[in-house]
Amino acid sequence: MSFRTRKAARFVTIILTAFLASGCTGSNQPLPNGVITPDPGALSSSPSTPPVSGPTLHSALEDPTPEVAEADGPLVIVEYPVPSGSHPHDVAPAPDGTVWYTAQNAGALGRLDPASGATTHIPLGIGSAPHGVIVGPDGGAWVTDSGLNAIVRVDPLTEAVTRFPLPTGSAYANLNTAVFDNTGVLWFTGQSGVYGRLDPDQGIVEVFAAPRERGPYGIAVTPGGEVYYASLAGSYVGHINPSTAGVEILEPPTARQGARRVWSDSQGRLWVSEWDAGQLAMFDPGTNGWREWKLPGEDPSPYAVYVDERDRVWLSDFGSNSIVRFDPDLETFEVFPIPSPGAAVRQMLGRPGEVWGAESGTDKLIVLRAGL
Repeated sequence: MSFRTRKAARFVTIILTAFLASGCTGSNQPLPNGVITPDPGALSSSPSTPPVSGPTLHSALEDPTPEVAEADGPLVIVEYPVPSGSHPHDVAPAPDGTVWYTAQNAGALGRLDPASGATTHIPLGIGSAPHGVIVGPDGGAWVTDSGLNAIVRVDPLTEAVTRFPLPTGSAYANLNTAVFDNTGVLWFTGQSGVYGRLDPDQGIVEVFAAPRERGPYGIAVTPGGEVYYASLAGSYVGHINPSTAGVEILEPPTARQGARRVWSDSQGRLWVSEWDAGQLAMFDPGTNGWREWKLPGEDPSPYAVYVDERDRVWLSDFGSNSIVRFDPDLETFEVFPIPSPGAAVRQMLGRPGEVWGAESGTDKLIVLRAGL
């Protein structure tokens, strides 16, 4: 359970130019199974307010001084401003090179063009407070909207917005995160104490009561199609049986650890950010065994967790305002301080060669590129 941290190179800052674009929404037409597209009058999209500056590129040099980790190769960190007050919560790189993000405080889904720094906001409806966003197998952006108590889909071409409300009579779920299983069914969590599923072909949403009530937060699918969620308040990982919709509770070794988010590697092992314990945990379904590692630093608070294409584990640490990388083979940590203070990166996703995060505390998106 060893770890190492390295000193890093100081940053050089290059200011680039950003331009902003506008978007549009769909029409207010009824769809099958009660699915509704919001009123374009109430949800008309408008150009984003230009940020004060464009993307900021941070490039590591060889002269080691401040607290940034030495990478395998040249590492570039770029921060992209998004409109002030957006409070971006989750981020999802799209196949076309753009990046979706939930503008939680603006009630909109944001879209960033990294090439120009331009952003577009697509309003999701009155009362919207989007939390999570992922790209579905259909190419659409799928949003868990806690304000609307609904799953929302945004078309990547037309930007039409389609809502899938929770069943009539459902209590406020505080929707958090979603994932598609290997059959195309979307599973989601609600921190109020529920998890659920949506079959996009049928347009039917089902909600189930979670063990230990409050807490379901992060959710992930393994390469084999198994779905697991992390319960923050319940301090466990839940394994969902898709046939019965029942849950098997998996108990991490540390009690009251605050399992927040979960991700699978290519082997089907589960990696969990333990918010309250300041630890990274790993559960291996093949051996039914757990391991845990304390993050470096005096008071780590790991929030997001993501496993890249090389099976390295990335976390956001609120305690040190950094992105942390863990090598499972060497059992070592590397710490990459975030250039902007108080970043509060709540979620990460990526694509080959890139790891993206949403800085909810600074109204920025961040990406780590190359040398990963």
